[in-house]
Amino acid sequence: MALLQESIIGRMDLSRQMSEEEVRELIDEEISKEGKARHLTLDTKATLRKEIYHTIRELGILQDLIDDPEITEIMVNGTTPIFVEKEGKISQLSVSFESEEKLNHVIQQIVSRCNRVINEASPIVDARLKDGSRVSAVLAPIALNGPILTIRRFPREAITMEQLVSMNSITQEAAEFLKKMVQAGYNILVSGGTGSGKTTFLNVLSGFIPETERVITIEDSAELQLQNLSNLVRLETRNANVDGCREITIRDLIKASLRMRPSRLIVGEVRGKEAVDMLQSVNVGHYGMTTVHANSVRDVVSRLETMVLMGMDLPLNAIRKQIVSGFDLMIHLGRLRDGSRRVLEIAEPLSVAGEEVQIQTLFRFFETGVDKRGRVSGELKKMGELKYEGKLKAAGISI
Repeated sequence: MALLQESIIGRMDLSRQMSEEEVRELIDEEISKEGKARHLTLDTKATLRKEIYHTIRELGILQDLIDDPEITEIMVNGTTPIFVEKEGKISQLSVSFESEEKLNHVIQQIVSRCNRVINEASPIVDARLKDGSRVSAVLAPIALNGPILTIRRFPREAITMEQLVSMNSITQEAAEFLKKMVQAGYNILVSGGTGSGKTTFLNVLSGFIPETERVITIEDSAELQLQNLSNLVRLETRNANVDGCREITIRDLIKASLRMRPSRLIVGEVRGKEAVDMLQSVNVGHYGMTTVHANSVRDVVSRLETMVLMGMDLPLNAIRKQIVSGFDLMIHLGRLRDGSRRVLEIAEPLSVAGEEVQIQTLFRFFETGVDKRGRVSGELKKMGELKYEGKLKAAGISI
C-alpha cells in the first residue's frame, strides 16, 4: 500500500486544495491500474480505497475510532496498541501505528489544520479536530516512548439538559433551578476533575442563555458548541511561532473581549494567571461562566487563590472577597467509579468570615448503592434555599 500511496500523492496537485471527489477519483484510478496488474478482488480494492483516503486526507487508522460514536477517548502511546475509552471504561485494542513516522504524520496533519506548530523545539501542543474533539500531542524529547496523542471526543450533536436528566446526571428540579440562574445572568463556575464533563456541562448551560445576548467565548482550543446564539464571537488562543507571531493568551483575549461589548463572557477553562482577569470581569458587571479543575466546591476557592497569586500579588482576604462577590454559583461535577458523570453539588458562596469563604450547599448528591452490574445509584437532594435573589428579581424570574 505504501508504494500505491506514494504514487497517488505524487499525482496530487499540491498547489491548491483538492476536493474530496478529486482525491477519491485519483485513488480509484491508481487502484484500478494496480488491480489490473495484481488481479485485486473487489473487497481488497474497497479496503485499499478507504485506508489510502484516510491516510492522505484524514487520520489513518484513527479515523474508524473517531467515527465510532461510543468512543469518548483515544490514547496513542507511540507504536504500542491503542487504548480507547467506552462507557467510562478503558480498554486496549489490537491496532497500532506501524511506525513513529506515520504517527508523526497524523499529528502534523491535525496540528497544521489548527494553525499550530509542534516540533522538537516546541514538543507540546493542544489542538482540535474539525468535529471539535480535543487533541493533546507530545513529541520527543519530552515523550520517551514515542509520540503521544490523546483525543477527547465530544458528541456530534450538543447534549441537552433533558438528556442529562434522562441519564440521571442531574434531577429535573436542579435542572430547572440552573436554567433560571443562567437566564437571570448569575455568574457560574463549574468545577470537577479530568473527564468529569465540565466542557459538556458548560455547553448545556449555554443553551439557556437568552438569544438577545452578545456572547463571547474564549478557549485554548475551541471546543464549545453553543447553539441558537446569533450574536456569538468565538476567540481562540495562539502559540508563538518561528514566523515571528507572538503568543496570544487567554489573558489577552479576556482583556480584548471586554472592549467588544459582551453581554456574557464564557471562558472554557481557567487554569493560570487569567484567573485575575476572569475575576475582575465578573466583578465589574459582566455575566460570566467558566470551568476550573478542582476536587470539590471547597477546593475551588484555594485553586482560584493560587491562580490569582500567579498573576498578581494580592492579600488572600481580598482574593476571597473577589471570589464571593464575583461568582454567584458553583457547580461541582464528578465521575463515579462506574464511569458515570454526575452533578455532585451545587453551592452558593455567601461571605468571607475570618479566613474562610462561607459556602451554602443548595443541592448535594448522595450515593444509595451499587447494583450487580456495578452501576452506582444515588440522588441529588435539595439542601437549602438560594440566599441572593437580586438578579432573579431584576430579570423578573421567580424560583
